[in-house]
Amino acid sequence: MEIKILGPGCPKCKTLDKITREVVEKNGLSATVTKVEDIMEIMKYGVMSTPALVVDEKVLIKGRVPSSEEIKQLLTK
Repeated sequence: MEIKILGPGCPKCKTLDKITREVVEKNGLSATVTKVEDIMEIMKYGVMSTPALVVDEKVLIKGRVPSSEEIKQLLTK
């Protein structure tokens, strides 16, 4: 599984990155988590409000920081 956190580095983006990495680690998920800060890369996903969570090239969440439980549900379904 490939997970991308889209965001220019704002506090919400950093929070989403931190929570996502914790969920992956706690649940022993086989995933690569990368942070995308380049605004042109972010725009390729059609995301206008950050942070955004992209899993396997599909935008699942944008414009808000979800709970760790919500991230867990998205990653384990």
